[in-house]
Amino acid sequence: MTAKEAYIIIDIGTGNVRVAATSANGTVLGVAREDIQYVRDEKYPDALYFDANALWNQVTALANEVIRSLPGVTVRALTGTSQREGIVLLGKNGESLVGLPNIDHRGREWEDILPDKTIVYKLTGRYPTSLFSAFKLLGIKKRWKEVWQNCVSFVSISDWVEYKLSGVVKYEHSQASETLLYDVEKREWSDDLCDLFGLDPSLLPELKNSGTILGSILPAIAESFQISKEAVVVTGGGDTQLAIKSTQPAVEDIVIVSGTTTPIVKLVDTYMLDAHQRTWTSRDIVQDRLVFEANAGVTGLNFQRLKEIFYPNESYAVIEQELAVTKDAFCMASLGSLVADEKTPLIKGGFIFPTPVSHQLTRGHFVWATILDIACSIAENYKILCEVAGHNPDYVWACGGGLQSVALRTLLAGLLNKKVQVRKGFEQSSVIGGALICNEALKATVEFDDTIEVIHPQQQQYYAALYKEWKKTRSFFRNS
Repeated sequence: MTAKEAYIIIDIGTGNVRVAATSANGTVLGVAREDIQYVRDEKYPDALYFDANALWNQVTALANEVIRSLPGVTVRALTGTSQREGIVLLGKNGESLVGLPNIDHRGREWEDILPDKTIVYKLTGRYPTSLFSAFKLLGIKKRWKEVWQNCVSFVSISDWVEYKLSGVVKYEHSQASETLLYDVEKREWSDDLCDLFGLDPSLLPELKNSGTILGSILPAIAESFQISKEAVVVTGGGDTQLAIKSTQPAVEDIVIVSGTTTPIVKLVDTYMLDAHQRTWTSRDIVQDRLVFEANAGVTGLNFQRLKEIFYPNESYAVIEQELAVTKDAFCMASLGSLVADEKTPLIKGGFIFPTPVSHQLTRGHFVWATILDIACSIAENYKILCEVAGHNPDYVWACGGGLQSVALRTLLAGLLNKKVQVRKGFEQSSVIGGALICNEALKATVEFDDTIEVIHPQQQQYYAALYKEWKKTRSFFRNS
């Protein structure tokens, strides 16, 4: 590739849709984003959906915005990534019927239809809940008849993006891991799982490996984006897996992906399960590799919302400056993060601080307590992951927008007693992972910047005391 060539990565997360352009070496050339608009579905107690056609209009507008900001640049390839448990249902004529995000729980009423959930865990590597696609489909089948009658297939949101670009209906393996209809160890759809959920296997598209070239972009889309009709569409994958790829890890490495939620994953080369069914096992976008995961749940979203309250007009740099001088733990928090060995999520949370309110208590203390809650939740899940799978290296990789906080990186190093390593561009990890996939698809040999920042663990007694206090705070809210 030349300096005048670029890739387009379309990333549809839980909160927003983002379109980015990168060079082949992972340099981010431009980014545009908008919030995703969800609609509450009153047919169910806890259901959200999105208008897929409206979302595609957002994608088109954002792609045009980014591409027009780069005059003279030729787009060589496009790929997609997305929230892992979201899906789009497709109709008889290829139309997009409805989009169901990862935060849609319309299937919760039917979670008890499975007589033995252990069977599902053994085949899929995850305890079956309404988070996953099979239950979303079941909810549609049971109560949204007009959609179900027209549905002939479904795809992950990233596969839907690539379908809109290429016209090819398929499902990528890391995304198929989230459906409860896919045998993770065998890397194939499972008729047995379809039978358990009462779903017809004909709904399941052909499986494709990440990095597969699906063909040239559809002419109408090329014209809409005002790019070359020779640009190719490349199969992407789950946003966690693309973020993992950006760290360029090896088997046995652990990677912390800090975003809206925080997966803590170990890369393994054999199918692995937890006797207590606390973990997830998924296919990676690297064909012979698996992702063994514990998840700290909602983390970065908490930090973002606290910023909107306490720092509505200030930058993250201002927060870091105030955190750097926030030395005393006047405030502790527990804000709904997940711990893998707790049977139920925390449904009440908040802040605890001494009364009467100290004159020394600042807004920085509240945000610091939020970051400590994130770090301790990660540490607790890391401990469970190590209990099952072990971890010998003296470092962990970390990436994702949440790791922009120096305070969080420092807390993690101290709590885990491991070096925390981040590569240049870690804030845009899923986008950089997309660039790496496009390079591989095009067989482009490109040197990436190998700059690595390392945060060393220190002050172990101090961090151990913080962790102990956080455990007490979490226990207080769990028992209140």
